Amino acid sequence: MKKGVSFLVTIALLALASSLAYASDPSPLQDTCVAIAEPKNAVFVNGKFCKNPNLTVAEDFFYSGLDKPGNTSNPVGSAVTPVNVAQIEGLNTLGISAVRIDYAPYGQNPPHTHPRATEILTVLEGTLLVGFVTSNPENRLFSKVLNKGDVFVFPIGLIHFQFNIGHTNAVAIAGLSSQNPGVITIANAVFGSDPAIDPAFLARAFQLEKNVVEYLQSRFWYPNN
Repeated sequence: MKKGVSFLVTIALLALASSLAYASDPSPLQDTCVAIAEPKNAVFVNGKFCKNPNLTVAEDFFYSGLDKPGNTSNPVGSAVTPVNVAQIEGLNTLGISAVRIDYAPYGQNPPHTHPRATEILTVLEGTLLVGFVTSNPENRLFSKVLNKGDVFVFPIGLIHFQFNIGHTNAVAIAGLSSQNPGVITIANAVFGSDPAIDPAFLARAFQLEKNVVEYLQSRFWYPNN
């Protein structure tokens, strides 16, 4: 009898622990979502409003054009073609999206993060040097040279990059674990913010002369994402 009671208590505790493990808020699907008391003034939910299922059609889950190369004639030599909830409305609530990335010879996808998604990248053509850096205090670099057919994972939120080290164009396809992964390109965010961050502050933070920071802030930071 005691063994039976002990077994039931153990099961109950495991069930409680399991429920607590899943008792968390859903991940945000946009940068901000400020609470509002009056629903009629609300403009967003966490994601998108849902279409009436009776009105749903096959086109809601379809996108055409990922076979077309992006224009890499820009300062960073790369182009990102997204396929997220903005392109396929049927992705809403499904927690997945994709991108095609084209690289000119020696083009790069500069250091950036996806605040809401892990990324898995597959090289279709060319040779890429890729990598990501872990969080403080280790700041370890994990880097690899990828060839056609190779796959690499960039964990959620970590700074990562891709660089075409070949003499020819390169192409990659990536899947991301959010319908709206978001992207923060480090240089663009720090030196191209609007309004600008105080250059004296950045000079101390990056241990640079103030005039160097002001020069960086005066540059145009190309938004390839």
